[in-house]
Amino acid sequence: MKLDILAFGAHPDDVELGCAGTILKEVSLGKKVGIVDLTRGELGTRGTAETRDQEAKDAAKILGVVVRENLAMRDAFFVNDEKHQLEIIKMIRKYKPEIVLCNAIDDRHIDHGKGSKLVSDSCFLSGLMKIETSLNGEKQEAWRPKVVYHYIQWKNIEPDFVVDITGFEEKKVEAILAYKTQFYDPNSKEPATPITSKNFLESLNYRAQDLGRLVGKEFAEGFTVERCLAVNSLEDLI
Repeated sequence: MKLDILAFGAHPDDVELGCAGTILKEVSLGKKVGIVDLTRGELGTRGTAETRDQEAKDAAKILGVVVRENLAMRDAFFVNDEKHQLEIIKMIRKYKPEIVLCNAIDDRHIDHGKGSKLVSDSCFLSGLMKIETSLNGEKQEAWRPKVVYHYIQWKNIEPDFVVDITGFEEKKVEAILAYKTQFYDPNSKEPATPITSKNFLESLNYRAQDLGRLVGKEFAEGFTVERCLAVNSLEDLI
């Protein structure tokens, strides 16, 4: 199955928090989108790996993605080495995306920056023909995505571009709240974390509003790039 867009997240819920609105919009435009989670989020303060598995499935249905996989790397302890790069390369060659979305380049959680660099490096390596991989007994062909974009997470990183997600904000929040164990629940008896507060949940909305304000839209999501963006004409920038 060839995808238009493949989104990676270090943990289940990273993709939803960082770029769910963009995914929803691209799916509405007929694009084939998939998600690959690096870990099961098993070290999260709330919930378990099993509850996160189910929550990820529920969120995927809301987003309308055609596939979601989990590589079951060790939460907090995965590294950017050959072993882990090869696992990412297999996914890139399997789905042959034109666009890859991945974690923020720097963030509060160390897995986000690590995951960002791991995926980015693997996207380059995936295009090298002499790196051989196989999946289900079949040799894979080299494939390099055209672009890698990094979504924004906890830290307020200045975006290189934003995507208008007006009309998709409510559905984005619905996908995020599919992770029932992870976010604001006034009835929960589990320990509080930085992402379980009401303020954090509300911040998703006002960040999207603020990014939208910058470009004259109601809501937007921001991304950073690794190389200069190219356009065919100035009208593409309007």
